[in-house]
Amino acid sequence: MLEVQDIHTYYGKSHVLHGISFKIETGEILGILGRNGVGKTTTIRSIIGLTPPREGKIIFDGKDITRMPAYKRARLGISLVPQGRNLFPRLSVRENLETGVIKKLTEEDLNRVLSILPVLGERLNQKAGTLSGGEQQMLAIGRALVSNPILILMDEPFEGLMPKLVLKLIDVIKQINKMGVSVLIVEQRVKTALEISRRILLMENGMIKWEGLPEELSKNPEALYKYLGVSV
Repeated sequence: MLEVQDIHTYYGKSHVLHGISFKIETGEILGILGRNGVGKTTTIRSIIGLTPPREGKIIFDGKDITRMPAYKRARLGISLVPQGRNLFPRLSVRENLETGVIKKLTEEDLNRVLSILPVLGERLNQKAGTLSGGEQQMLAIGRALVSNPILILMDEPFEGLMPKLVLKLIDVIKQINKMGVSVLIVEQRVKTALEISRRILLMENGMIKWEGLPEELSKNPEALYKYLGVSV
């Protein structure tokens, strides 16, 4: 579905991604782990088109999207759940959901989202800024879902959530994945990423240093400590 081929991404003169390559298969949940500042968010920004790479290619569903504007990538079926949610606090839940579609929000699309995130159905007319942190995260995911994507990029989706809400969000992501949506998760919660992902990448200094299955990483204390500073 998605293939990242030897991309190099910069912020001005700062070289952030140094030739990373990986694939996301159809129906897969891929987790990218790493310490702060290693290039995880830049990887997402490169894929979505907010910070296009200067070198390399990004292939999505057989199309070269490396130089494609972000809005055209969205039309192809790529959605983003950004770090920090980036909601409109003074708009209602429904109005925030409407910002996730290029055209008018249909009842079919709305009902599909509410079937996975029923809490939003109870809050449709409530201002987003009055929601709890967990509800706001569900709204951010709902906004990404209304466009009926085939790939969702999630940047630190579990950040700041209580353990109970983490479990709820894991269940939501699994439901989304069962609908046939591929998911890329950038995360720092190692145990959570190991639980939800089917494959893991470890990043350091803008490069991918390790790739494998969650069960392989959980049995690799050297990689866990070297690249994440933790043990499982």
